[in-house]
Amino acid sequence: MKITFDFEKPLADLQLQMEKVKQVEEKTKVDMSATLAELDEKFETTKKEIFTNLTGWQRVQISRHPERPYTLQYLELMCDDFIEMFGDRTVGDDKAIVGGFGSLNGQTVMFIGHQKGINTKMRQYRNFGMANPEGYRKALRLMRIAEKFNKPVVTLIDTPGAFPGLEAEERGQGEAIARNLLEMSVLKVPVICVIIGEGASGGALGIGIGDRVLMLENSWYSVISPENCSTILWKTWENKEKAAEVLKLTSVDMLKNKLIDGVIKEPLGGAHQDPVAMAATLKKQLLKDLKMLKEKNTDDLVAERIEKFCSMGVVIDA
Repeated sequence: MKITFDFEKPLADLQLQMEKVKQVEEKTKVDMSATLAELDEKFETTKKEIFTNLTGWQRVQISRHPERPYTLQYLELMCDDFIEMFGDRTVGDDKAIVGGFGSLNGQTVMFIGHQKGINTKMRQYRNFGMANPEGYRKALRLMRIAEKFNKPVVTLIDTPGAFPGLEAEERGQGEAIARNLLEMSVLKVPVICVIIGEGASGGALGIGIGDRVLMLENSWYSVISPENCSTILWKTWENKEKAAEVLKLTSVDMLKNKLIDGVIKEPLGGAHQDPVAMAATLKKQLLKDLKMLKEKNTDDLVAERIEKFCSMGVVIDA
């Protein structure tokens, strides 16, 4: 069953009209090509109007589409081969974060990313992309391996947040994320971070410190989700649309506020409409940025990365 959002209803209605016209054509043997062509043109025009004027909340909805490509699908489409690595060598293997060496046009890269799962059973297995401390420690272990062998790191971020359970806090959730922020800041290899879907709070930031931080067009990045923001401010989820606008969490807003370095365009309608094309676009951008970053001196790379994040925001002394 195809999933559509409320704002896509005009498109669903036009598709239904086209189906009915085709049925009439089949039944009566009357040529309806002119009518179909007119409806098809109207469909494409309406689609362009809708998806070039999306609100913040609508982009949040697209970022959560169950058919949207996740980390492992991107790796399958982009890499010549990929060898997954497991475990944090302390507690266990967190299925919400995957990682390992992959070959990108013959270039070895350490890929690390959140994995939500493609159906209900898999989402439960992956804990809906919400990592525990061992997930962030696994990510850090893989980054250190990449640094040891002088290989660049690419992280793919897509999480509603770090797992908030009591057991996660008992195992040091906050410390694990903070440790990653520190270690990623001084990692002596190029680091590229891409928000491919949801980028919520410390769960996203835990693998989000890089020389280049990019967002897919219909992803979002914020300290809090619109629903939780609405709950705190208005004691109800009903103002989530308003919260999404106020939070300035879209890729356009983040780029305007100089909190990211670039936006990667998606196929019209979202990455789920054409995962192959989306993966090709992402791969092209990664190769371009990796080439640019590899030309930098290691000391300059680290210094510029630290300076970039230190210069974000404004501090006013009282």
